[in-house]
Amino acid sequence: MKFSSSRWAFCLGFLVGAFSGHFFLSQAWFERSYPVLSEAQERGSMVVEESPTNWRKDGAAFFNLLHPHHPDEDSGLADMLYQKVRVLCWVMTGPYNLQRRARHVRATWSRHCNVVVFMSSVEDPDFPTVGLGTKEGRDQLYWKTIRAFHYVYEHHARDADWFLKADDDTYVVVDNLRWVLSNHTPDEPIYFGKRFKPYTKQGYMSGGAGYVLSKEALKRFVVGFRTKVCTHSTPVEDLALGQCLEKMGVAAGDSRDTLHRETFHPFVPEHHLTSTFSKSFWYWSYCYYPIVEASPSLLFFRWDCCINGFKNAPKRQQC
Repeated sequence: MKFSSSRWAFCLGFLVGAFSGHFFLSQAWFERSYPVLSEAQERGSMVVEESPTNWRKDGAAFFNLLHPHHPDEDSGLADMLYQKVRVLCWVMTGPYNLQRRARHVRATWSRHCNVVVFMSSVEDPDFPTVGLGTKEGRDQLYWKTIRAFHYVYEHHARDADWFLKADDDTYVVVDNLRWVLSNHTPDEPIYFGKRFKPYTKQGYMSGGAGYVLSKEALKRFVVGFRTKVCTHSTPVEDLALGQCLEKMGVAAGDSRDTLHRETFHPFVPEHHLTSTFSKSFWYWSYCYYPIVEASPSLLFFRWDCCINGFKNAPKRQQC
C-alpha cells in the first residue's frame, strides 16, 4: 500500500511538472514570436507618423524631395508624371483645426504634392502655417482664398505648374489629378474642379470639392485684382472666384474621366457611393454635367472631419 501511494505521488508530480514545463516553454516561445508592446510603445504605435522625412522645409512650405509609393508597386508612370506635372497644394485651415484635421492632411495625401503650404488666419511657425491676416468664419473664405493665391503666386510661382486649393477636410488622390492635368499645359488659362452651373455663363467650381488652377490662370487671377477687374464682391468663395476667372478669360475645364464620370466630389464618399439624391435636392440643379449616381471616379472627396474618414480613400494612396 505504501509503495502504491508513493508511485501515485511520483506519477502525479511528474505530470504536474511536465505540464508546467510545457506551459512555461510555450509562453516563452509565444512572447519571443509575438512580442507584447509596452504601454509607451503601444501609445507610440497609435500616433500618425507625421515626420516629413522626404520633405525639405523652406519657410512655411514643404518641398517633396521624393515621390512616395509602395515598394511593391509599378510606379514608373506616376514617377514620370510627378516630374512632368508639378502640383503645389495649398490647404485652407485654421488655428483650431491644425491638430484635428490639418495634421492628418500633412501626414497623408499631401505628401504626393510637389509643394505643400498650409494657409491659416494667423501664422504658426511650428506647424507651420502662413498667416493671411484674416478672421475665421465662412464669411472670410474668399478673403483667405484671395490672399492665399496671391501668396503662392508671389512666393512659389516658379516652383509648380498647377496650383491646387483644398480644404482641411478634403482628400485628394494627387497621382490621379496629375493624370487629368497631363492632357493640358500650364500655359493654358484653365482651371478644373466640380463644375456647377448657376450664376455664371461657363459655370464655376465647387469650393468644397477643391479646384486647381494652371499657372496662367493663377497669374490672371492675381492680375484681375491688381487691375481692379476683380474685387471682393461676395463672401461666397467658389462663386466669386469663378466670376473673376470668367472675366479674366480663364476657361472652366471638364475634369470628367474618359467614361464621363466626375472626378471632383463635394460630399463624403458614402453619399456618392451608396446614396441617391432626392430630386428636390439642390445638387441636381447645380451640377453642370448629368449626375451619374453611385459610380464616381476617385480623385477628390470630402472626408468626415476625423482621421477615420481616410479609411474610405483608395488603398493606393492612404499615406
